[in-house]
Amino acid sequence: MSWAQALTQCVQSGGTLTSVEDLAESNFLVEHADLYTSKTSGFWIGIYRNVNGQLLWQDNSALDFVNWGEGQPSEDQLDYCVELSTFSGYWSILPCSSQKGFICKKPKIHPLLFALYLFTDAKKNKAHGHMNMWMLLSLLLIILLGMGFIIYFLFKIKTQRETEREVRRCSTLLEYSRVLTGKENENDSTTDKEKNEHSVV
Repeated sequence: MSWAQALTQCVQSGGTLTSVEDLAESNFLVEHADLYTSKTSGFWIGIYRNVNGQLLWQDNSALDFVNWGEGQPSEDQLDYCVELSTFSGYWSILPCSSQKGFICKKPKIHPLLFALYLFTDAKKNKAHGHMNMWMLLSLLLIILLGMGFIIYFLFKIKTQRETEREVRRCSTLLEYSRVLTGKENENDSTTDKEKNEHSVV
């Protein structure tokens, strides 16, 4: 495929032609690209020159790492594109119409951001996105309120059970003390009767 066709394929699959951020990523790509050396000698990557001749990555990541082959890039080849060699791992400039394989890269999306993206759908108009955002926030608020009520009622039930347990314990102690007090009164009355009997004699 040409560079433009490869770019179109990547965009349609939700990505862009790959950027290479460091040597470890470059080695990873070369290692996996090596599996396809029988089909192609190189792969298009997402580096390009803008109209000012400045090199940029398609995914807007910083161009901090380069792995150019010897004599590359040439300043007079502004309309050329960049391939990653499957043999050496170095980059070289080729005509964009050359037929090469390509490597796509999809952005990493945090799960929470992915959920927000699903609800707001960045491709739709802003008003619709704002409405979806309010729906998401309302749903989140309802969930939080529901969880709050559940926690409150569970706490209330637990407290009520503890209170009932304490009341039962206190009533058991009271009952036990009444039993003990009743026996003592009985003993006291027997002792009083005996005293009265002795005094009568």
